[in-house]
Amino acid sequence: MTEEGDRPRWFSDRAGLSILAAVSGILAALLVLTQLQYILLAIVLAYVLTPAQRRLERHLRSVTAALSLILLSVFAIFIPVAYILLVAIQQGLGLLTAIQDGELSLDTIQDRIGTSGYVIDFDLLYTTYQEPIATGLERLATGAITVIGGLPGVLIGLTVTVFVLFALLRNGEQLVAWLRSVVPVSDRVQRELLDELDTLMWASVIGNVAVAVVQAVLLGIGLVLVGMPGVVFLTVATFILTLLPLVGAFGVWLPVSIYLLTIGRPISAVLLFVYGSLVSASDLYVRPAIINRSGALNVATIVVGIFGGIILFGAMGLFVGPVVLGGTKVVLDLFAQERVEPTTG
Repeated sequence: MTEEGDRPRWFSDRAGLSILAAVSGILAALLVLTQLQYILLAIVLAYVLTPAQRRLERHLRSVTAALSLILLSVFAIFIPVAYILLVAIQQGLGLLTAIQDGELSLDTIQDRIGTSGYVIDFDLLYTTYQEPIATGLERLATGAITVIGGLPGVLIGLTVTVFVLFALLRNGEQLVAWLRSVVPVSDRVQRELLDELDTLMWASVIGNVAVAVVQAVLLGIGLVLVGMPGVVFLTVATFILTLLPLVGAFGVWLPVSIYLLTIGRPISAVLLFVYGSLVSASDLYVRPAIINRSGALNVATIVVGIFGGIILFGAMGLFVGPVVLGGTKVVLDLFAQERVEPTTG
């Protein structure tokens, strides 16, 4: 009797491999989830840097090109960004010091508002909202302690990012080829899906960052012109808030305009208010024009994708969330198309 005949009837290579594939996939997913944010960061960086990698490979080996590109990115991007963030943190601490020293005290602001004819009792406001204020401050302090305590984990995660980025830059094409060989759909459907995902990635990653950089720089220029202190800190805050739809630069220029008004600079306040309104209004046209250029996303999908992505994937959800929703729409469209016109291979 053959070996095949000795096996139980229910057993087959296909069934056994299916079980092994399912178990292996679950275990691999659990491992990936432990460092998901950092792996997603590596994927986003690899997508941005891949065109430069291909150009360098014309003159260098793939390994040398990937290492050179990573080192160049660290010196050209990460170190300047780290320096800017350091300056922003210092200026933010300077603002806190000014508050502690009484230069920006609530009493001073209240007196200056009173001279304009408006009366605001900050003591009453604090008494009324004491509990939510205390809760918010407690959460802020807890978050700061968590961030400081999590620095070793961040360093480990960034190490994972570097190694994954190196592997993607060096062997990205082989990985894509392998994925195409194991995904059980036709080559035509794969090409259409990859083309759409490429468009979505470009729009979500490049588009979001470009819009945030432009608006942050524009508002930063306005802050310099009105003589506002802590410009670097406020510009970085603008960049971060502009990555979030429905918030944007509005979260910076409005409080600053109110502050300028309370310290007796109404002209500067009005000018910044008008200028900031124009900067924020540009978001209504620029962001959808860039991110929605593929037609796969609308504004509602962008908003849900970004905020849902932040909850699910952390900070990288800003870029991954819209791609996931847009990619889902593309997959469903292709599925419906194949049901109507089945492919022949």
